[in-house]
Amino acid sequence: MAPTDKKELTVEERLALAKKPGQDAMKMHPYYGGKIETVPKACIRTFDDFSIWYSPGVAEPCKAIAKDPELAYEHTCKWNTVAVVSDGTRVLGLGDIGPEAAMPVMEGKSMLFKYLGGVDCVPICLDTKDPDKIIETVRLLAPSFGGINLEDISNPKCFDILDELRKDCKIPVWHDDQQGTATVEVAGAMNAMKLVGKKFQDANVTICGAGAASLAIARLLLATGFKPDHLCMCDSKGILNQSRDDYESLHRLKKNICDQTNGAGKTGGLKEAMEGADILIAASKPGPGTIPPEYIDNMADDPVIFATANPVPEIWPWEAKEHGCKVFATGRSDFPNQVNNSMGFPAIFRGVLDVRAKTITDEMCIAAATELAKCAEEKGITEEYIVPNMSEEDVFPREAAAVAMKAVQQGVARINTTYEEEYERAAAIIARSRKLTANMMDTGFIKPYVE
Repeated sequence: MAPTDKKELTVEERLALAKKPGQDAMKMHPYYGGKIETVPKACIRTFDDFSIWYSPGVAEPCKAIAKDPELAYEHTCKWNTVAVVSDGTRVLGLGDIGPEAAMPVMEGKSMLFKYLGGVDCVPICLDTKDPDKIIETVRLLAPSFGGINLEDISNPKCFDILDELRKDCKIPVWHDDQQGTATVEVAGAMNAMKLVGKKFQDANVTICGAGAASLAIARLLLATGFKPDHLCMCDSKGILNQSRDDYESLHRLKKNICDQTNGAGKTGGLKEAMEGADILIAASKPGPGTIPPEYIDNMADDPVIFATANPVPEIWPWEAKEHGCKVFATGRSDFPNQVNNSMGFPAIFRGVLDVRAKTITDEMCIAAATELAKCAEEKGITEEYIVPNMSEEDVFPREAAAVAMKAVQQGVARINTTYEEEYERAAAIIARSRKLTANMMDTGFIKPYVE
């Protein structure tokens, strides 16, 4: 939907369009009976080939891997397969809806992994909320995968689960609601500040929400050299600072924010937190109405707002624009400026898998954010285009190559490569995935949807 079309629409028409993806989803999900499937990738010339792919021939690669487990990357799909793991306790903005209800999201995630990054993906929804059981399950599953993507797990346990798994897993484990979201939002913030003529590191940033995404955004901003005194975070109880009554009971990551940030000494709630802010990054309760439009009036000149709650942003873009917002972004694909993790995780994992990285560092995320911002800037950033979108296929191999290079530089890659080699490899894998989908649609293996 073109942004120019929306300017001529009434509020009622805009709201109707915003609701349409959900209405279409209720028709198309049962029509297709799920969004992904498993198909062979090796030739089956005759039934005799099963003696190669299965017994007795398969015993030879099994014996080779038993002697050297690293050969699993050569002989199996491990090199290109990621597990998306969730317990369904914080799905989108819907909250604790359970593992079965989380499956459509995890399937969708797997679809994006494949189409945008050429990464094979398995959705795994666990029937437990116990962090220790989740940790143990992922450890047990790890040998089958090249990476683990934790998804939609409530905080604060999501932080502890990630930290524990990163200690001893031999494959990269990351939490996309933290690192993925933070990567793309930092990229968007870089370009938004350029548009309004302000230096990124000197900007005053207010973060609305103190969940997994918000805390990761704060950490990544600080890792880029952003001044902690210029950052103010607000949760449902008010601004995070050392004078809060509940300071001692806060999670360790929230305590760190209290100790490091809010140089202006702000107290109060969101209204006070937004005063004088150059940019507001919201990853909190779905709206509308979470951010009252009149609060924008007291922000700095040419304010920037990222309202990224799903499925409904904390404030509608037209409301924010009426109160002077210069650049507005959401997490939705049907509005301009989608600062959503879909522009991060497929390419980041592409680069990580291709060099068999042992982990995903903040520096690798910053490399991805910087490359994303650069891609958009080269095309020409505007108030309605601050990050690339999913249709820009070349962005993904560039981002993958930037991540791979940082992994090599940091010594966490098992395979050395050059930027050019990884770009070509990633571009070929991603192009194959997109062409495969197009061919299946053209030949009817993916049946057309007709309303």
